[in-house]
Amino acid sequence: MIVCLCNRVSDRDIRQAVQVHGVRDFEVLLDRTRAASCCGCCRDCAREVFDEAVQAVPAQPLPTAA
Repeated sequence: MIVCLCNRVSDRDIRQAVQVHGVRDFEVLLDRTRAASCCGCCRDCAREVFDEAVQAVPAQPLPTAA
């Protein structure tokens, strides 16, 4: 699904940024993908896809002290 028509950013692009590139900050996502950088109409949808993608990433265990 295309989330941002202005910059042709898809839900896959957002999920890939989270899963592959480790993006965990929404503002960083916007900088990297340029979603919501023109008209801004897609910001809420991009945020929703981003939040779902972050929640789907398995939590990393905290390092233990040796």
